[in-house]
Amino acid sequence: MKNPDRPLMPVVFIGHGNPMLTIGNNRYARSWEELGRKLPQPKAILVISAHWYIPEMRVTAMQTPRTIHDFYGFPDALFQIEYPAAGNPELAEQVADLLLPDKFAADYQWGLDHGAWAVLRHLYPHAQIPVIQVSLDLRKAPEEHYRIGQKLASLREEGVLIIGSGNIVHNLPSFDWREQQKEPPSWAVDFEAWNRENLLSGKTEELAGYLSRGEMANLSAPSPDHYLPLLYLAALKTPQDEVNFPVEGFDGGTMSMLSVLLNPQTTSEVPA
Repeated sequence: MKNPDRPLMPVVFIGHGNPMLTIGNNRYARSWEELGRKLPQPKAILVISAHWYIPEMRVTAMQTPRTIHDFYGFPDALFQIEYPAAGNPELAEQVADLLLPDKFAADYQWGLDHGAWAVLRHLYPHAQIPVIQVSLDLRKAPEEHYRIGQKLASLREEGVLIIGSGNIVHNLPSFDWREQQKEPPSWAVDFEAWNRENLLSGKTEELAGYLSRGEMANLSAPSPDHYLPLLYLAALKTPQDEVNFPVEGFDGGTMSMLSVLLNPQTTSEVPA
């Protein structure tokens, strides 16, 4: 039930990039920290991460989610990071009910993967907000993910911050680890621009048909996992939301670090 005293929560998509960006002094981590200072304090956070991409529909329901270090070949400092946020079994049950007839089962094994904690530790560094995750079912088409995202809309009225974590452009085979300031190829720039245009124009349903964009989509999102979290944000946009891009840039040439914020405006701020 909507609380008339609680404003609609924003929705955020974070381009999380490679795991090394969560440590050290870099402009992306600083931008996430700045974004966190501007976001309201939610009662809970729901994350849709590119890194829980499985052939199942699941929602984390444990009291204390573990911090998952789902990568290899990186410095020990990354493996030492813990994000000790609480879970929220009650919210997990509510989300499962909202998503019916899609049957999202309670999960007690997963936790918080690096798509979640790598950005949350900058947005909310004290880990004081309970966090749950919803899996991305790899069996479902982009249009189905968009439809599932629409079912989460009422959570915004209840103080839940919904965060998608992935990358609009994520071509890892072409990523340049040696020259992270490398200029992005035209297909990457064009695909990011196409996403921006549709978000700004309110034609968010167009994003669910991204595969029809041909080569630029195939090269920018050769695997759906990092793109799909954006569709959950797209599905939740309302006429009340102003679209902002609080973080911009390309890392290694083929990884868009673009973040998207749906920031609800008051009635007096919405153009007639």
